[in-house]
Amino acid sequence: MTQNHYQVLGLSATASAQDIRLAYRRLAVQYHPDKHGGNTLYEELFKAVAAAYHVLGHESRRAHYDQQLRQAARRAEEVRRQQEYRHQGQRVYGVPMPAPAPLRTRRPAGAHERHYRPIPRQQVKFTRRDYWLTALLGLGLLLFIFSVKMTMDHVSGVRNYERGLRAYVRHDWVAAHSYFTDALHFKPDYYPARRRRAEVSQLGLREYDTARPDLRAALADAPRTEQGELWLRLGQCEAALRRPRAAQAAYARATALDSTLARAWLLRAEAALFGRRQFGKADRQLTRGLRHAPAGSRLRGQLLTYRGLARFKQQHYEAAQQDYWEVLDITPRSGQLYFLLGRVAQQQQDPARACEYFGRAIVQGYGFAQAARDTTCIKR
Repeated sequence: MTQNHYQVLGLSATASAQDIRLAYRRLAVQYHPDKHGGNTLYEELFKAVAAAYHVLGHESRRAHYDQQLRQAARRAEEVRRQQEYRHQGQRVYGVPMPAPAPLRTRRPAGAHERHYRPIPRQQVKFTRRDYWLTALLGLGLLLFIFSVKMTMDHVSGVRNYERGLRAYVRHDWVAAHSYFTDALHFKPDYYPARRRRAEVSQLGLREYDTARPDLRAALADAPRTEQGELWLRLGQCEAALRRPRAAQAAYARATALDSTLARAWLLRAEAALFGRRQFGKADRQLTRGLRHAPAGSRLRGQLLTYRGLARFKQQHYEAAQQDYWEVLDITPRSGQLYFLLGRVAQQQQDPARACEYFGRAIVQGYGFAQAARDTTCIKR
C-alpha cells in the first residue's frame, strides 16, 4: 500500500507514455482475476494497476501526480533533517520517540538473591449502600418475574376464554366447559369465564350442583346490572335441585335488583299460583312481568296464560278471557287455550260457546277437552 503508481507499474518517474502503456497492458494480462480463478489477491493487484494507469496514462493527471510526489519528498526530507539535528530532550510531535536505552549499574540479580513477599489478600467489606443496592436489585428481579408471569397468565386466560366462546356458540358443551376451566386456572378471578362456565353447566350439561357454586362466585365480581340475571339463574338451579324456598328467595333477589326480568316474575308467580294458591299476589306479579316481556314472545304467552288462570280463580272471567284471547294471537293453534276458554264459558253459563271451544281444542289435539265436552255437550 506504500508503493506509488510508478512502482506499481514497475517503472521510473522518467518513463515515457509508451512505456507506461506497455507496462499496463502486460500487468493487466498478468494479474487479470479470470486467469487466477477469482483469487482476491490478484483482483487487488489488477485494481492497483488499473488505478495507476488511470493517473499516469493521462497527461494532466500525471503532471499533477508528479507534483504531489515532489512535495511529499520535500516534506520527508525536512522531517529527516529535523530529527537528525534536534536536541536530545527535544520532542517533535507527530514523530515517534525512540525507546530509551536501559540504565544498568550491574547485572540482574540471580534467583538465589531474590526474595518474594506475599501480597496480603484484602477482605471485601460491604457497606450499607451495597446492601441496599443488592436488595433493590433482587426486588426488581422479583417484580420483573412476577410481571412476566401475570402477563402470560392473562394472555393464556383470554385465549382459552375465546376458544370456549367459539365452542359455546357451536353448542359443544364439554369443550366449552374445558376451555372455561383452563381460563379460570390462569385467571381465577376472571368473571366472564366463570359466568360462562356456570351457563354451560346449567343449560348444556344440566349439572346444577356444579353451576350453583360458579354462580355464587360470579356474583361477587359481577356488575350490579348483571347481578339480577345471575340470581335468576341461581334460582333456576335451586328449583331443579328441589329447593323451592331457596329458589323463591333467589327470584326475589333477582326482581329486587332488576325489575325488568320478566322470567323472574313468572317463576315467582308460578309458586304463588300453584304452590301457595295466592291468586291475587300471583296476578300482581304476572302483571309486573308483562310490562317488560317482548311482544309476541313465548315468554309473554306464558305470563298471560298464568295471569288468566289467576284471574279465573278470582272469578274475574272477563279479564281471564281477554288474556286467553291475547295468547291465541301469539299461538293460534294451542288446544290448551281453547280448553281454558271453554272453562270460562262454562262459568259464564254459556254451554253453547263452551262446546264450541272444547271442539276446537279437540281438533288441535288437546286430549283433556274430550272429557269436558262429553260432560257438557252430550245432553244437548
